[in-house]
Amino acid sequence: MKCQQIITYSANGKAYPQEKELPVTLEADEPRHLESGVLNLYPDITYQTIEGFGGAMTETSAYLLSQMTPQMRKQALEKFFSMEGCRMRFIRVPMDSCDYSLEEYTAVKDPMKDPELSTFSLERDQKYILPVLKEAIFLSKEPISVLLSPWSPPACWKTPPVRPKNDKAVYGELPGAPEKSIDYTTPSRCNGGSLKPEYYASWAKYLTLFVTSYLKEGIPVTMMSIQNESIAATNWDSCVWTAQEQKAFLKDHLYPEFEKNGLVGKVGIYIWDHNKERVLEYAREILDEVTDKMVEGFAFHWYSGDHFEAVEMAGQKFPGKVLMLSECCGLHAPGRVGTLGTEELGKTPQAVEYEDAVDYAHDIIGNLNAGMSRWIDWNLCVDKDGGPRHVPGGFTASMIVNDDHSFRTNLTYEFIRHFSHYILPGAVRIGFSRCDSRIEMTAAKNPDGTAAVVLLNKGNEDLGYAIRVCDRVIRVQAPARTLSTLLLDLRD
Repeated sequence: MKCQQIITYSANGKAYPQEKELPVTLEADEPRHLESGVLNLYPDITYQTIEGFGGAMTETSAYLLSQMTPQMRKQALEKFFSMEGCRMRFIRVPMDSCDYSLEEYTAVKDPMKDPELSTFSLERDQKYILPVLKEAIFLSKEPISVLLSPWSPPACWKTPPVRPKNDKAVYGELPGAPEKSIDYTTPSRCNGGSLKPEYYASWAKYLTLFVTSYLKEGIPVTMMSIQNESIAATNWDSCVWTAQEQKAFLKDHLYPEFEKNGLVGKVGIYIWDHNKERVLEYAREILDEVTDKMVEGFAFHWYSGDHFEAVEMAGQKFPGKVLMLSECCGLHAPGRVGTLGTEELGKTPQAVEYEDAVDYAHDIIGNLNAGMSRWIDWNLCVDKDGGPRHVPGGFTASMIVNDDHSFRTNLTYEFIRHFSHYILPGAVRIGFSRCDSRIEMTAAKNPDGTAAVVLLNKGNEDLGYAIRVCDRVIRVQAPARTLSTLLLDLRD
């Protein structure tokens, strides 16, 4: 057995990888029984298949990438989609405009004048999203799967917004949207509101037309979620659904429309697509003996905290459903200190960047251990202000595009790559046990017979452990504030 350790640590705002071979010894040759400081690996105990990692091709990301020279854009896309980069194989694409669009838009400009949707057009997507998306698919050596997600139906099909009940601990004071500026009498794509039941059939037809139009463009759409952030009335494109409303829409309109257009078995439908804390509740309310077959899986976000137990219970309650994180990002602009416009004194941008990377690693580890099989980041890239977008504010990403259209990656990118580059598509999570909570870990057996073990030490103290696996022992150091990947060759 051979073991290689790849360590990423941060100093002076830069990521420094370090690679080294670790000696492997027989446990029988140890002078005494190993009982303390041990991490156990059990390659024969297996859990879910890990299908891969990905990111979102929003209009913002596509626009920024389109402004680069062809050579620069190829280099940027290779960071995500090449075998040397993140090996991403999932791409999320918004259906019509979202907060990360340059302006509001819809594929049918006036559905009231065109109830048959005969004027439906992907003209807007063909401007930025589709050309760059096709380039990414062409560059990828992994088979790409695309997730389509709607943020809002056309405004004319919705009810007016109601006073938002968003949790300020999650969303903060949304910039540029004081409550007094919201028109609560006129339907809008933004600030929530709900789809009127009399337009359920029209919206189902619209979404199905969107999916089939993307397929005709040669885009490998394999997933669609019913609604992004089902209960958030945000100052950007949004629509509020109760679980019972989604269930009625799915059962009586969307699934029959999918059947009519031959999409069943080709494009899986995902529910929830919002924060993890109530994924189980929505699943319980929507799924029954009729709707169970209509839903391929549950999509969830990270903005309300860990809730790994909720993800695990959802998988246990509904075995066979795909568990997919479909969005996450740091809620501050790149290199800035603060969340959603609030300042946090006493922190440097480098400290915030480290915290972002650690949050990503912690969340990926927790979700994988809870049964997640697909992971999709938010924007592939943003500019230095966390945009551009059609509403105020902006959030960070793992790639930042500079004013001269060059780009840089940050520590979050390096941490994502630790998972996506070494836990290969088709890997199976394996069993482990750890001696303490100072180290966070997950482990997976790759299709090629290697195993990837990821160790996160987010503390300020260097840690050392003995890994026991297949009657062998590997002494490993986990330096302070690092993410390590151990590559074990289990084939000998």
